Amino acid sequence: MLSLNSHALQALRRALLEWYDASHRDLPWRREPDPYRVWVSEIMLQQTRVAAVLEHYARWMERFPTVWELAKARAQAVLALWSGLGYYHRARRLHEAAKIIVRERGGELPRTVEGWRELPGIGRYTAAAIASIAFGEAVAVVDGNVERVLDRLFGKAPSKERNWQRAEILLDRRMPGDFNQAIMELGATVCTPRVPQCLVCPLITWCATRGAEQPKPQAARKRKQVHYAFATKGNCVLLVQRPNDAQRMASMWEIPEVVTGDKPTPLAMFRHSITNTDYEVVVSAASDKFVEGLDGKARWFTRRQWQKLPLTGLARKVLRRLAPAT
Repeated sequence: MLSLNSHALQALRRALLEWYDASHRDLPWRREPDPYRVWVSEIMLQQTRVAAVLEHYARWMERFPTVWELAKARAQAVLALWSGLGYYHRARRLHEAAKIIVRERGGELPRTVEGWRELPGIGRYTAAAIASIAFGEAVAVVDGNVERVLDRLFGKAPSKERNWQRAEILLDRRMPGDFNQAIMELGATVCTPRVPQCLVCPLITWCATRGAEQPKPQAARKRKQVHYAFATKGNCVLLVQRPNDAQRMASMWEIPEVVTGDKPTPLAMFRHSITNTDYEVVVSAASDKFVEGLDGKARWFTRRQWQKLPLTGLARKVLRRLAPAT
């Protein structure tokens, strides 16, 4: 499947591991590869940039340093701490899995891929990443970064499964955790989607394309304008809660949205992005009539109170800019 003999495979593995040892980023979950910390970091990093995760990870570990602390937490507290990372189903499943681990396993985290796959929110990649990094199980990982590295090294794979097979062949089974982190790190920092740094790549000797292929065209992003009504009463702000069965961000608290009617002079305007949509956000002062029309669906919160709520990322952005200081 790969046009590499055993000698070449050993040389490739050695080159990648030596590069990783010298060049990897200093990330908090790498300093102490505790299984719980690795698990939390992998869930946070799904579809999220490292830079966006660092601050949330630090706060999370301060509040929920063990699976026991996470399991006994209220769902609202978990979502509040997750606020700003998006994809809130990840936090719900992480919380649910923690409760299963404590209730059914006495707080002992699984040590194998199969054990991790039995928990909610854990797919093939995440299970392999945790098992290899935290427990040294000799299993390969394939995420978006690894897939790009493999496609450039050996040519475009006809299927995702073929790249999993390639990754298994390449894997250094003596150091699976380091090797998996190394190939992911290479894709994230050197073999990047748009401008790969081929001249400094430790695998350039074995690379079939050396970044020569054209990057995939990016789908056009959607644009949308949304209006919100901001109301204050003393040192309190008015928030509404999304339905428990909402398709996105269920049960999260947010600024009331203005769907129809007058939209007065804005208090603030800014941009906000969610997945493939760029929003132009317009926030105006809520009229007394608008507040009355919410008909008990909204509640007033002080700063101390709303800081503990599971807020949408957009609501948190608005509140940081406009909420009373005390």
